[in-house]
Parts: sequence; structure tokens; C-alpha cells
Amino acid sequence: MDPVDPRSEYSSRLAGWNRRATEYQQTFVHLGNVRLGIAGVAAVMAWAAFAREAFSGWWLLAPLALFVAVAAYHERIARRQQFAQRAVAYYERALARLDGRWAGAGSTGDRFKDPAHVYAEDLDLFGRGSLFELICSARTAAGERKLADWLRSHASVEEVRARQAAVSELRSRVQLREDLALLGEDVRASVHANAISAWGAGPPVELFAGSRWLALFAACGTVAAFLAFMAHWAGFRPFGVMILADLAISALMRRPVLQIIARADTPAQDLQILALLLARLESEPFETPRLKSLQSAFLASGAPASQRIARLQRWMEILDSSDHLVVRMIGLFVLWREQAALGIERWRRASGPQIRAWIEAVAEFEALSSFATFAFERPCCTFAEHVANGPLIEGQALRHPLIDPRVCVPNDVRLGHDRRLLIVSGSNMSGKSTLLRAIGLNTVLAWAGAPVTAARLRVSPLAVGASIRVLDSLQEGRSRFYTEITRLRQIVTLASGDRPVLFLLDELLSGTNSHDRRIGAEAVVRALLQSGAIGLITTHDLALAAIAQTLDGEAVNVHFDDRIENGRISFDYILKPGVVEHSNALELMRAVGLEV
Repeated sequence: MDPVDPRSEYSSRLAGWNRRATEYQQTFVHLGNVRLGIAGVAAVMAWAAFAREAFSGWWLLAPLALFVAVAAYHERIARRQQFAQRAVAYYERALARLDGRWAGAGSTGDRFKDPAHVYAEDLDLFGRGSLFELICSARTAAGERKLADWLRSHASVEEVRARQAAVSELRSRVQLREDLALLGEDVRASVHANAISAWGAGPPVELFAGSRWLALFAACGTVAAFLAFMAHWAGFRPFGVMILADLAISALMRRPVLQIIARADTPAQDLQILALLLARLESEPFETPRLKSLQSAFLASGAPASQRIARLQRWMEILDSSDHLVVRMIGLFVLWREQAALGIERWRRASGPQIRAWIEAVAEFEALSSFATFAFERPCCTFAEHVANGPLIEGQALRHPLIDPRVCVPNDVRLGHDRRLLIVSGSNMSGKSTLLRAIGLNTVLAWAGAPVTAARLRVSPLAVGASIRVLDSLQEGRSRFYTEITRLRQIVTLASGDRPVLFLLDELLSGTNSHDRRIGAEAVVRALLQSGAIGLITTHDLALAAIAQTLDGEAVNVHFDDRIENGRISFDYILKPGVVEHSNALELMRAVGLEV
């Protein structure tokens, strides 16, 4: 099957939804005018009927009924118009991502930021313009957390391959992603996943033995006694006795009933929101084992999860109706609130233990769908090949995922047994830090099971450690240099773990003098290489390039270059072998008006 062009697909769907939104708007305006016309006719008829006595006032029921019918249809059109407008906004955001205008328009994942994480801050995993914001299309807090967890950790080879197969199947499911994105507006509300799960798996509320059947018997007995009294088959005494029995049962059940009601309110609302996603996913046919397994979590133990949640909603509606005037009048006689509370508790005991599995399955669907959206919108992406023998990372036409692929310059990178270290020199703004992040982010994507922005990427199990964005902290009394060496210690410690480390060190030890920097940098690099790590360091200090001569052929110097044309600096961002031969620092200083 020929690949679908994402821009053409999105533009076509956007045009369709724009047409529908326009049609609904026109219909909405017309119906508003019709309602005004009906109201005007009704006013004239009322004048004729009551002032002129031209006909009976009962004829006013006709325009009233027509007005109610038109108003109901008017409301339905308004909802359809809002739905179409949400669809238009959805595809406008999708096209903005293709145009590189996505930063600040999505979920930034700021709540997942962790300055102590060994690469998240340095690789721009979270925040405005981050990888998370670019990729995330999850509509629940649980889905966002699942995606964040996958990006912050490394899965096993078997798990990664299962995710890749699922993402490949979901890649072309544009309609499914549209349906999930356009569900009720409340879906993006912060569903309290932990609270719902805790409620569902919580201990049973203590009720006296036989309370369910006793309440049901009492309600039926009270109704029967009332009917018998009204039919003159029995006196008032049986009915009065049953009322006293209802009062006694209600008093005995008062505390547990209030406990059940108080606990169920928020979880029931959140589950109603979740049911929209569940119903859509239950109906979608899947082929890959991972997606079938996730779907089975919704369909296990009898009825589908969405139908089971619908039963809970019916009990909640019965409970909510207890505030209605008519229900208040008969509620005591049939133990209305007690029956509803018992129904809710029975549901919780039967279905509550499955809630966590439902939420986890939805969260994983959303994380996989986020990867699938990224894969669809980046046709140049591919899936990494995971090899057992390492350490190894070998990328062809490797690109930075956060840079528009239309302008991003690709580079080839290879690190392995015979080439363990790349020392990257180059002038300011030439692309050194960008290269480190491109390698780091693609490694993170590869081990999360996501597509990577490369023509080909072969990678072994690697733990990423990065020191790229190092800042001082006035509040914590930490200098930039101290912050950097603390991170270096963290990376060296990581290198003693089970997985070889891929280290990415930008301007290594630039916060100290050249003499100490040279000695310290070589010591850190040697310690990492001896532990089996591979990686890159960048530097402006060409003295560090000499480290390659002391590492017995394990290190290679590469560089980025620049050109001065008509007093302006230009870059090609192409990685070249060897050490850079000049610096552009003075030219940059002159370019901003400094006399040097």
C-alpha cells in the first residue's frame, strides 16, 4: 500500500470539517430565525385568541410544540457545530506541526521535569518546544504519564519490538486518532487515575449480613402493603408496620450508605469520561499481539468495560434522582438511596478490581498512538534495529527530531568497539550541541519503541547520560562548574550499571582553567571508556582534541566548520573528520558591534 502523504490527508480532512462547520453555522442561524418567527406567530395568535377571541387558546399548543421541537433540533445543530469546530482546530494543529509551528501549542509535560534526571533536561524531553510536546497526543493524565515514563527509561528488546509492531499498525489509523481526539471536551480533564483505582480495589464497605435482600424485601413489602391498603384489601396497620421497618433499616444502613456515596462521586464521574475512550477502542479491530492484548483488558470478565461503566452510571443517576421532589416523597418507602448505594457497592466489588487494568491499557494505547502520529507525520522516520552485541550506535542521515526535517541537515554517526569516542570541535553555533541532542534523542526514541529520525539506526542496549545544559543555581549555592562535575559523577556511576553508557558531554569542564580542564577531561573520559561506555564530547578548547592521541585509536576527532562571506558567518552543519582549524569568536563579537 502506497504511503499516505500527511499534509494531503490533513488538508483534505480539514477542508471537509470546514465545510461541515460552515453548513452547521448556516443551519444554526436559519433555525434561530425560525424560532423567532414561531415566537412571533405565537404572539399574534395569543393576541387574536385572548384579545379578539377569534379562536380557542388551545390552538397555542401547536406553535408551542413546534417551538420546542425546533429548539431541540437547534441545540443538536449547536453541538454538531462545536464538534466540527473542535475537528477544525485539531487538524489546524496537525498542519502546524508539519510546518514547524507547534511549540507552545501542546501539552509540555512540565510536571514530569526532573533536574536530577541523567538526560531529560539536557535533551529537552519536557517543557515548551520539547520532544514530549511534539509527540504527545494523549487525552488523559495517565496516558501522558505513560509516555513520559517510556521516554525517561529504556525497555527490553522484546518490549521495544512489541511496541514497534503496534506503532506500525496504528501509523495509518488516522480515523481512529481523529475519533479519540474529538471525544467529549471533558476527556482531557485530569482523570484521577490513582484515586479511581484505589476506590475500585479498596476494601468492601461493612454492611450487616443480608442487608441487600432485607432492603429489597422491605421495599417490595411496603409497596405491596400500600397497594393493599388503597384497594381496601387490608387496613393501615400493615402499611404502618412496613414504614417503621423501612425507618429502622434506613437507620441501620445510614453510616455505610453515606460512606459509599461519598467515595463514589468523583470516581464515577471520571469513569464516565474514560468510558468514551473505552467504547471507541473496544470497537476497533487490531491484529498485532500487543494491541489485541490491550484490547482484551476491556473485554475480559463478561461485558465490555464501557457497558459495565454504563451500569455504574445508571446507579449514579438513580442516586442523583433522589433529590427530585417526587422521588423524595416515595424514597423512604422504597429505600431509594439505600438501594442505589447498594447497587454502586455491588458494582464496585464486581468491577472495581479491573479499573486499574482499564486505565493502564488506555494509557498504553495513548502512548502508542502518540508514537504512531509522529511516525505518520514524519514519513522519513524509520524504526531502529536493536542489536545484542555492543556498545554500538550507527546512524545514517541522523536528524534532530525537534528541527523541521525540511531544513534539518542530516549527519552519519558511528560509535562502537573500534571507535569509542568522538571529540567534536567547532566554532560557535556550528551544530555541536545539536548533534549531541540528535544522537541522544534518537537513542531515547529507539529504546522507547518509537520511530527515529534517521534513514537507518542500529543501536545496542545503552543507558544515556548527558551533560549539555549545565546552569548554576543561586538558590542552592551551586556554581556551573560544581553542577557539571556533579552530573559527571552521576554519569560515571551510571556507567557501572548493567547497560553500557552513551555519554554526551558538551563543552566538557569549560568552567575551569585550561590546565585543570585538560587533565580532568582526560581522566573522566578514560574512566568512562574503561567502564565500557561510548560517547561524544564537544569543545572550543583545541587542546582537548589532543586527548585522541592518548587513547590508542579509540578516539577520533571530528568537527563542524563555518565560512565568512561578505562579513557574515554561514554554516553547513556537516560533520567532517579532523580538528577545526579556526574559531569564529572574534567575528561574532565584531558582528554584534564589539570593537576587537
